[in-house]
Amino acid sequence: MSAVAGGRYRAVVEYDGTDLLGFQRQANGRTVQGELETALARIGWQGRAVLGAGRTDSGVHASGQVIAFELDWRHGSEALGRALNANLPADVAVQSVAECPPEFHPRYSARARRYRYTLYNHPVRSPLAARSSWHVWPALDLAAMQQASAALLGRHDFATFGADPDQGSNTVRTVTAAEWRAAADGWHTFEIEAEAFLFRMVRSLVGALKQVGQGALTPAQFEALLAAADRAQCPPAAPPQGLCLIAVLY
Repeated sequence: MSAVAGGRYRAVVEYDGTDLLGFQRQANGRTVQGELETALARIGWQGRAVLGAGRTDSGVHASGQVIAFELDWRHGSEALGRALNANLPADVAVQSVAECPPEFHPRYSARARRYRYTLYNHPVRSPLAARSSWHVWPALDLAAMQQASAALLGRHDFATFGADPDQGSNTVRTVTAAEWRAAADGWHTFEIEAEAFLFRMVRSLVGALKQVGQGALTPAQFEALLAAADRAQCPPAAPPQGLCLIAVLY
């Protein structure tokens, strides 16, 4: 990040990722980072890059993405949030803004991230839910899915379910929570928390756990997939629209 006079700010950002090509800026197409940087530039920002806690994929949502940037701003954090939202598109919004220490980094300062994946398990699809959930039928065995998910807790090599986002070979992660919850009318959610995630890790896990719920895999076979640490054995990943980054913990 360039040395810009003024303070360092931390913000929580919410977005509907349906029409966005993920968080990270790209040469062509709309991204969350690109929209945030455009909005900041309109209010005087001259930095090089907005920093994010997680590089969510194309089509993935967030209610708790965290960013940081430097800005010479004299009007207070609340006014800064209002100014940003006045310049952001309808599918991206800043929920809160606060000054933070110069050394704060939304990615490297984080101790954990939490994602939620939403399934709509119903015989009839819901057009109103299509942008934020995965429609799955026939009925799922949620108890079997929860049994399989218990194998994820702790420190494991998750190479079967993802790749190192930094293009290295570190695929070991520590998962501290992995829980399915059922609500009325076929709504199922999976929440998972870890200190960091591999590229496509949550979607790959949900895709495999859905096969457990439909009887195509047993919990023991799912555990064997995890132990194999072999990306070639991974079942098809769940689609992006059901996934949401809900919190970054510091």
